[in-house]
Amino acid sequence: MATGTTMLTRVPRQVVAWGLPLWSRGLPGRPTPPDLFRVLYTAWIVAFCLKVLGASWDVSWHFRWLRDDLAPPHLINTVGTMIVVGLTIVHWYTGYGVDRAAQRLILWGTGTFLVAIPLDLINHRINGLDITAWSPSHALLFIGTAFMIAGVIRGWYVGAPPGRRRTVVLAAFFGFFLENAIFPSEHQEYGVIGLAAWVRGEPEAEPSLLAFAAEDLGRPVDLIAVQNFALPVPDQVYSLWAGIVGMAILVAARAATGYRFTATLVAAGYLAYRMVIWPLLAGVGFPTSAIPFFLLLGAICVDLAFLVPAWWARVVVGALLVTGGVFGGLWLQDAYLVAPPYAPWAWPYAIGGLAVAWLVVELAGRRLSRPSA
Repeated sequence: MATGTTMLTRVPRQVVAWGLPLWSRGLPGRPTPPDLFRVLYTAWIVAFCLKVLGASWDVSWHFRWLRDDLAPPHLINTVGTMIVVGLTIVHWYTGYGVDRAAQRLILWGTGTFLVAIPLDLINHRINGLDITAWSPSHALLFIGTAFMIAGVIRGWYVGAPPGRRRTVVLAAFFGFFLENAIFPSEHQEYGVIGLAAWVRGEPEAEPSLLAFAAEDLGRPVDLIAVQNFALPVPDQVYSLWAGIVGMAILVAARAATGYRFTATLVAAGYLAYRMVIWPLLAGVGFPTSAIPFFLLLGAICVDLAFLVPAWWARVVVGALLVTGGVFGGLWLQDAYLVAPPYAPWAWPYAIGGLAVAWLVVELAGRRLSRPSA
């Protein structure tokens, strides 16, 4: 007991003794001690891991039970949010570990996220159950997180020394970025399984949740009510969101790292996580989801498109090739596994949207390599 008590008191003192001399007001871009840089970005990885774990459990939780503000997934997210707020304060006050662009992205992202939390609580208090991940208050959470992760990516990109570690961690941050973007689509991925379970007469959601969702429509718990709960957005949303936003993130990852297999590895890492969390949730009785395996085919096409040397041609070829990969992957997944409704007719819109997004990534990439003071 004495040894444990000694460690509990000694370690915090050592941390304070190490960090206190570094706690000083500074402008972004100031030279950062290497050990401090590692600590800051390791803490970001921990915070994002907690966010991903909490979010994965949260969406499954809400396909089984009514909302609970003190649900365990929310508590996990709260711990991650506390770490994020602490890191944001450090970057803002000291200027360590970020340039001006990274600092602004992190500040705006964290600020938007913190504002979205009470707005989401107010929304639920006024409107009751929010049956879609695509609501305005939820969108603010995703947008805030996106800006936050973009700032962290920028800070690591300009501050980390060249080498394999820099590339691997950069790819990991893009993996977190991809997860945050795909997260709203998990509503459809859970919904398609949940709807099928209800049709079979084996509903995964508790009766009070289904009754609450049906009450919002003024209906009994019937097929229309359950379908509105499980799949509340138009079919084309799923394929267009993945084909434009998801693939644009993989394009940015490939461009930023310069490594030829980055998009494929980022998508494979994300899918590997989904395949690990799936049996863990199922094993403790929570609903499961369709896994977006089609993303891997789209990611492979992103890496193939980067074999085209001219960037302007890469935009055109890439938009065509990647959209074919995404919609072809969706067709295969729907035929042989399970996929949410995805509107096959939406492919021309995906080509145009991805071409615009790819162009933005290519042009922005030419500025990303220039640190801002």
